Amino acid sequence: AAAGEVYKRQAVGCGPEGVLLFRNVANLLLRLIWRIVYRVELAGTENVPRQGGFIAMMNHIYFIDPVLVASLAPRFIVIMSKIENYRHPIVGLMARAWGVYTVRRGEVDRQALESTIALLQRGNAVLIAPEGPRHPRMAAPKDGTTYVATKANAVIQPIGLDGTDQFLDSLLRLRRTPVTVRFGRPFRFCTEGWARIPRDELRLMTREMMYQVALLVPEQRRGIYHDLDQLTTDTLQFVE
Repeated sequence: AAAGEVYKRQAVGCGPEGVLLFRNVANLLLRLIWRIVYRVELAGTENVPRQGGFIAMMNHIYFIDPVLVASLAPRFIVIMSKIENYRHPIVGLMARAWGVYTVRRGEVDRQALESTIALLQRGNAVLIAPEGPRHPRMAAPKDGTTYVATKANAVIQPIGLDGTDQFLDSLLRLRRTPVTVRFGRPFRFCTEGWARIPRDELRLMTREMMYQVALLVPEQRRGIYHDLDQLTTDTLQFVE
């Protein structure tokens, strides 16, 4: 029920005043924390759309990644997270205050898909990790992000992360962790006027989408997308 309320509140706009106030204060505190524990290289923020709905799509290597990206982005971004986080007494409290909405992993969560489409159509930015669980190297995602993007005709903002999973090792060495957050070129999918995207075409769109993230991370992070010679952009339309 609590998750449903967040869905409803966030689908109305950028979020209630309480969520926005908490996020603004939290972002200031988080940026101070990042300066202490991380040495962040932030690149490509000029690529982030300043208005209109878009999907912020990132690779996911450490639990803190969504909060890091959302706090550093130049736009308010609504975070999608696994529903299990709402059941944790501390993380759940923070997630509700932050305005996080949930997805049920391991199944087709129709409510999450519909809520994401509604958020995008109302001009919100939504943060999604297409691969789902954390992966040290990029892995094949499901087509949910592609489906949502085509249904909402949404811009996709690729984001590449590196270094966040080295935090504990750096902490033991009493060093700040070098972290890279790169925002790539935003794009839309070319749907060719199809009301329903054929499955093979949807998979091609997903593969081309993921290669745009692979361009933003070091070679050792690219996983199954390591061969950039296989990169194509036939279904992508880049936007300024």
